Amino acid sequence: MPIRVVPSGASCGALVYGVDLSKEPSKDVQCALRAAWLTHQVIALPDQSLSFEDLERFALSMGPAGQDPYIESIAGHPRVIAVRREADEKTPLFAESWHSDWSFLDTPPAGTALYGVEIPPEGGDTLFANQYAAYEALPAATRERIAGLVGIHSARRGYAPNGVYGAADRGRSMAIVYSESAFRIQRHPIVRRHPETGRAALFVSPGYTIGIEGMLEEEAQSLLTELFVHQSEPAFVYRHRWTPGLLTLWDNRCLVHRATGGYEGHRRLLYRITIAESPALARTGEV
Repeated sequence: MPIRVVPSGASCGALVYGVDLSKEPSKDVQCALRAAWLTHQVIALPDQSLSFEDLERFALSMGPAGQDPYIESIAGHPRVIAVRREADEKTPLFAESWHSDWSFLDTPPAGTALYGVEIPPEGGDTLFANQYAAYEALPAATRERIAGLVGIHSARRGYAPNGVYGAADRGRSMAIVYSESAFRIQRHPIVRRHPETGRAALFVSPGYTIGIEGMLEEEAQSLLTELFVHQSEPAFVYRHRWTPGLLTLWDNRCLVHRATGGYEGHRRLLYRITIAESPALARTGEV
């Protein structure tokens, strides 16, 4: 059965049919999946039945092993983490702020693969926002203003001892480990050129971008707030609905995303793997 790619009709996103990832895909299929991923930024393959080994094999076909700081992995599978929320859980929703995964690292990951296991009958959608489109839709004056600016990224809002998932966060089913290391900062261009497509994209988020290098805090926060509001406008957003057995792969280099709730009283479980940037592509320049 040939691969069939069905675009979402939104600013990004596509469903991919005709691939069974419980078997190692051929090189041609791998290339087709990568092409669809780079074109649509987030792709989803329905009706998969995957073991941890299948998930790990697929992730390695898309890029090197990534890291997941502050979240413990599943025993025996150091690359796999469980994104879990119990039916009676009352903690703040995990990953509710717009973000690009682990942008506070020196080399942020290229992609993330997430596999749906237990999916509530309603709620729990993931929102993705196309940051190519967000950058291209900025007024010329704003594009000129942010050219060459460098954002300051940190994990402190989530994973520091006083963060959302810090010492006061009790009763969470996910294996999150907060740390003083979350106060560290990393600098990245506010506008980054995608290392594979060559396209410019915004690279900021309210989850992890805390300032702008060389800019006073009040001015920096004003500009960042303007960018945060713009980057998640409805025109750039794709609402991704989960089903059991759905494997989703997204590109952290040109997207921001966030979780949504609305499934109180239902358990939700997905398994996630982070895909690192290829060393040959790891350094991208500012635009």
